[in-house]
Amino acid sequence: QVQLVESGGGLVQAGGSLRLSCAASGRTFSPDAMGWFRQGPGKEREFVAVVKWSGGSTFYADSVKGRFTISRDNAKNMVYLQMNSLKPEDTAVYYCAADSRQRFLFQRSPLLYDYWGQGTQVTVSS
Repeated sequence: QVQLVESGGGLVQAGGSLRLSCAASGRTFSPDAMGWFRQGPGKEREFVAVVKWSGGSTFYADSVKGRFTISRDNAKNMVYLQMNSLKPEDTAVYYCAADSRQRFLFQRSPLLYDYWGQGTQVTVSS
């Protein structure tokens, strides 16, 4: 069984930065990809970024491209989301997720992920 635990959320002013962390644990943790998603008030869960566990290639939602950076540390089973130039519309609960199945394409749909963290709140004030 895989467990994911996010941390690093909080309250920040517009233009500020936050770094989210996701710690993964489990007997054998070797996903195909790790993703970050977010869900704002009254909104559906949306894709933010994904990183392939082997190789480290990344893909971003257009809304965060150039502002957010996803990275992973395979040795520590950690995934990070560095968020810069934050905007009020970035306010949401942020979730990390793991997809254990090998896929050719980047996983942008939440339906493709089989493990989820509990989420961490990010609030950006204007």
